[in-house]
Amino acid sequence: MLVVLGALVGAAGSLVQAAWFPAGLLLALLGSAAVFYGGRRATGNQVGVAAAGGGWLVAIVLLSFGRPEGDGLFGGGVGEMVFLLGGMGVAVMCATMTRLYRPAP
Repeated sequence: MLVVLGALVGAAGSLVQAAWFPAGLLLALLGSAAVFYGGRRATGNQVGVAAAGGGWLVAIVLLSFGRPEGDGLFGGGVGEMVFLLGGMGVAVMCATMTRLYRPAP
């Protein structure tokens, strides 16, 4: 479920970041951070971040491929690179966070 959610957030973020630059870029990165951190909280370890990040990365890579006719979703500007590298950076930050505190019952 986290893989599909990550892919949906990645696809939506790739559309939003180009449509409303620079506010859309910030919104897309915040959405990506939310799904990565939510995956971390849902599973309690790095597996949730990896699942959501994997789906996010697959969606971004598939959308970045152009068709032979020249149609592509990403135009190759600075915003697209910031979204790609910033999203990966946020995923790494969420994966390398310290263990979540669980109070004893």
